[in-house]
Amino acid sequence: MNVKILVAAHKQFPMPSEAELYLPILVGATKNYKQGINYQRDDEGTNISDKNPNYNELTAIYWAWKNLDEADAIGLVHYRRLLSTKRHGGFKSILTKQQVEQLLQQCDVILPRKRHYYIESNYSHYIHAHHEEPLNLTKKVIEKHYPEYLDSFNKVMDKRSAHMFNMFVMKKQYFDSYCVWLFDILQRVENSLDISGYTKQEARVFGYLSELLMDVWIYKNHINYTECYWQQIGSKHMIKKVFYFICRKFGMSFGKTHF
Repeated sequence: MNVKILVAAHKQFPMPSEAELYLPILVGATKNYKQGINYQRDDEGTNISDKNPNYNELTAIYWAWKNLDEADAIGLVHYRRLLSTKRHGGFKSILTKQQVEQLLQQCDVILPRKRHYYIESNYSHYIHAHHEEPLNLTKKVIEKHYPEYLDSFNKVMDKRSAHMFNMFVMKKQYFDSYCVWLFDILQRVENSLDISGYTKQEARVFGYLSELLMDVWIYKNHINYTECYWQQIGSKHMIKKVFYFICRKFGMSFGKTHF
């Protein structure tokens, strides 16, 4: 199979060595390019690279949707988060082309193992971490334009776990279908949402929304998927994450937190 897994990055960073499988892509390329970064740019061909401050890694997904016509399957990981065969092990344990092909013989989509929120639902976790309005607007868009997805949306919001990070590998026909649906919803939300007063962190709103929309699409369409481990390269900043989570629970806001 011709499989391409994009590795979204905004700066130079060690990359997986299997070039036939992994394609480093510089997101927000016009702004983030520095001499010597020889990654695929997300501002070439048909693209939404200029929306990167609001769409995060979705600008890489959009670029692949519009420009990788010959691929049999397309995926996305992050320069610091990678799909793998175990929780640890660094680059030695990330998925190889052979392993990806074997998994895709059994399913249509590969996802990272779910992230669990044991004391909150997906909805309550989102609104404690971000502004509530965008998520409510998303529901209204689905009610009006994709009513057949509303039941799945409500069920995902009530769950206490989700496939996060916008990480996946999909056979091309499923990838195309997902992108048509996802970007139409996000564009409609964007047209109705004023983010001019949002902090830099909260302005990344459409990337945050898409993390929950993934499961809505998966469940509604009864997608045959499998899960694998994912691992983070480098520090996880767990103490800082817990601190900001507690602060958000008590209504305190921090405009420029980066994990």
